[in-house]
Amino acid sequence: MTAPHARRLVAGMVGGGLGADIGRTHRHAMQLDDLFELQAGVFGRNPQASAEFAAKLGVPEDRVYSDFREMAEREAARPDAVDVVVVATPNDSHFEIARAFLEAGISVVCEKPLTQDSETAAELVRIAGERNAVLAVPHCYSAYAMVRHAARMARDGKLGTILFVDVEHASGWAATPLELSGHKQAKWRTNPDIAGFPSVVGDLGTHAYHLLRYITGLEAVRLSGRLQTLVPGRRVFDHSTVELELTGNVPARLWAGMAATGHNHGLRIRVYGSEGSFEWQHEDPHHLKVQDLAGATTVLTHGLSTLSDDATRLTRVGLGHPEGFLEAFANFYRDLAEVLRARRDGTPVPERDLSFPTGVDGLIGVQFVEAVAASHDNDSAWTVPGSATALTQSASLSQ
Repeated sequence: MTAPHARRLVAGMVGGGLGADIGRTHRHAMQLDDLFELQAGVFGRNPQASAEFAAKLGVPEDRVYSDFREMAEREAARPDAVDVVVVATPNDSHFEIARAFLEAGISVVCEKPLTQDSETAAELVRIAGERNAVLAVPHCYSAYAMVRHAARMARDGKLGTILFVDVEHASGWAATPLELSGHKQAKWRTNPDIAGFPSVVGDLGTHAYHLLRYITGLEAVRLSGRLQTLVPGRRVFDHSTVELELTGNVPARLWAGMAATGHNHGLRIRVYGSEGSFEWQHEDPHHLKVQDLAGATTVLTHGLSTLSDDATRLTRVGLGHPEGFLEAFANFYRDLAEVLRARRDGTPVPERDLSFPTGVDGLIGVQFVEAVAASHDNDSAWTVPGSATALTQSASLSQ
């Protein structure tokens, strides 16, 4: 008989069907360490197309459902119910889908932004805590080994006192009106009814904001935001600049854009302290550039034996072999699997201060979007984001 701790976790998925890059990314990441098996799902609004796609994935016919409500009800009643469900649908449907599974006591990985407003995001956090379910949000850039090392350096005071943080997620993927040409992703991401009017903040800004928080351990005390539309005729904002005041009066700047002409991905963070600084870029993820007061530069490389345990734990291949986005996404699922397995098998849950982003992180991201929009509407006036402290303390989300 297979030992309980060796049995793979059972996953389900809602959305992420044919042509959906994010669904494919989640599936590849779950499979990389052979910790999960996809056994249930609803892969589109068309039942026939969903069933045909599920068959190609090897999902059993009796676990392909007509809609998410049927899936939540029937899976919760099974002795071999799914351990976690991935919600990989457009933004406007996240809340109802995630709520259905959390209320059934099933853990959820929900794409960002968690929901379209902080009230519903807070409700998901509350339900997860009450039902003893895990709610996770895949801000997977935090799962790169060199990001973990950067976080360890910043939190351990290796830069001295943090003085300034500069983060940007400036992509050029939508520098032209792709939505007018039938581009599937552009069509819904630039639809304010689906993506929300401050689309670029929810889509890219939340990633940059989480990276800032994750690496520094600091929170936004207040912010001043400005939103613009650079592509003529576009129905949502595609450019945003945000000035922030972080814990301890630390200033910060955040730029999020999807019309940054020529930028491939554009995720970068620079942290400046009293004793030194460092810079990490997503397009060169296996390096962390560290500079001292005199300007001497040291380039730390993924796989070095002198890196922190936080980085080494996520290193998959040897020094000199770069790792990429799928590996980082898989690291997110490996951290998640540790917690899900421990809860399933009744073993101690690992205690890590650097692990996967939770529903509270998702809630804070939604509060950030709301604060930026409110600031913009008030001529970029300083605005205080909502507080998730009480929910953080009561929900026990990541453990």
